[in-house]
Parts: sequence; C-alpha cells; structure tokens
Amino acid sequence: MEIVKTPIAGVVVIKPKVFGDARGYFVETWHEERYVKAGLNCRFVQDNHSTSRRNVVRGLHYQKAFAQGKLVSVSLGNVFDVAVDIRPGSPTFGKWYGCELSADNQHQLWIAPGLAHGFAVLSELAHFHYKCTEYYHPEVEACLRWDDPELGIVWPVEKPILSEKDKNGMSFAEYRAAHER
Repeated sequence: MEIVKTPIAGVVVIKPKVFGDARGYFVETWHEERYVKAGLNCRFVQDNHSTSRRNVVRGLHYQKAFAQGKLVSVSLGNVFDVAVDIRPGSPTFGKWYGCELSADNQHQLWIAPGLAHGFAVLSELAHFHYKCTEYYHPEVEACLRWDDPELGIVWPVEKPILSEKDKNGMSFAEYRAAHER
C-alpha cells in the first residue's frame, strides 16, 4: 500500500496493492492495522454505495455538525473526486484537491472531517463507495456550489447533471462570511 500526501492536510491518496491476473483481481480495501500504521486511525460507522451515470456531479457536500471523514473508492467506472478545505483557520482554507478514482487504478481518497466532498462521473456508469466516520444527519447536511468561481475547481465534464440541491448550493463567499464571525 502506498500513501500519497496531497497539498491539503487530511487529504491523502491511498494506492492499495492489487493482485491481478487473467481471471480478474483482488484488492484489500480496508485493513485496520495497516491503515493505522499509515496514519489513518479512524473508526468507521457507516458504509454507503451510490451509482451514477456519465456527467453526474454530486457535491460539494458536508455536514455543519457531526463532520464526516470519508474513505472513498470506485468499484466500477471512473470519477473525478474532489475535496475542498472548508476549515476556517486552515492554511489551505478554500483550496481543493482532485484526482481520478477508478475500478482500474483502485485508488482511494481519504477526506478528513471538516472538508467538503464531491465527484463527477467520467464513465458510462460508476459505483462509488464511502466509508464514513460519522453517521449521515440530514438535518445538518449542507452543500457548496460545485462550480463556485472562487473555488475554481476544474471539473472534467461539459454538461453536468445535477440534483436540485447541488444546483442551489451556497457560494463559498457566503460560507466564508458565515464562518468569519
């Protein structure tokens, strides 16, 4: 397993060892002892699995309370995955990191609590998996605009398919103003 640090503290790419041959492949997607040794000492309480089709953009989601850490991966297809630092006082506040996660590369992205998360589907269909450190609490769920010009995320989709919630996400300026008080 290889751990790749990113410019944002609390966001790391994990490249598990993949054992493949003509029959297919095997990959260990979680091994507590190894991940703890690699610095990911977290307790997961909920696993989620979503499917989406090409050009779907989900996010940028976070919880205002009960912040979730997420270990995300893709078992079918490929996505462009994004984490945004929304932790006031962080040296990378307002910065984003993105990478491709796919069934082919089997990479995972660890997104620490306190960051917003989203992804865009690049394949015809994608199966996306989340291991979460906190339960989903719909009453405190929030969303930043996926295309906020201040964040400047370069999404590799031309005609995104969005939910109403994601179309109406809060601007980063509004988020910043609410958290600078």
